[in-house]
Amino acid sequence: MKKTWLSIGIVLLLVIGGSIPTYNALVRRHETIAEQWAQVETVLQRRYDLIPNLVNTVKGYAAHEAGVLEEVTRLRSQWGAAKTVDEKVATAQQLEGVLGRLMIVLERYPDLKANQNFLALQDELAGTENRIAVERRRYNEAVRNYNVLARGFPSNLIAKLTGFAPSNAYFQAEAEAQHAPKVDFSTTR
Repeated sequence: MKKTWLSIGIVLLLVIGGSIPTYNALVRRHETIAEQWAQVETVLQRRYDLIPNLVNTVKGYAAHEAGVLEEVTRLRSQWGAAKTVDEKVATAQQLEGVLGRLMIVLERYPDLKANQNFLALQDELAGTENRIAVERRRYNEAVRNYNVLARGFPSNLIAKLTGFAPSNAYFQAEAEAQHAPKVDFSTTR
């Protein structure tokens, strides 16, 4: 009888001892997702802060392009008011599309493209967009690494027991990104 209890105790000790590192790995990976999301938000905030300066510079040159400028401003406010990661992801993706249209509009204004303030802001925004792309990639990698651990066997058993559900909060391209934008240089002011 003692051998049976000893055997059961050893098996339990091995199961519990093996579960602790898996649980800790799940915690680390989950926290890595949060950390990477904070990095994404940092560069999205940088874009958010640059947009009013860019819009105000463009307004002086492109008053009749108010629709695009209003949409940029609306989405900037919507991103600032977003509460969840999913809301922020959706708004950031919409904002990228509108910023792309804004850049096409800007091609119509050669004087604006030569303005030093505008050039500096455009360079800042381009650098920020590159940073956003890098941070999104890192965030998606963190989500993937967490999901591999949370879904793999036997760690999926521990994940289910401890409430670590796989995440679907990946950044994805908008459907419109599948098609190249049309740029028309023949339009004059």
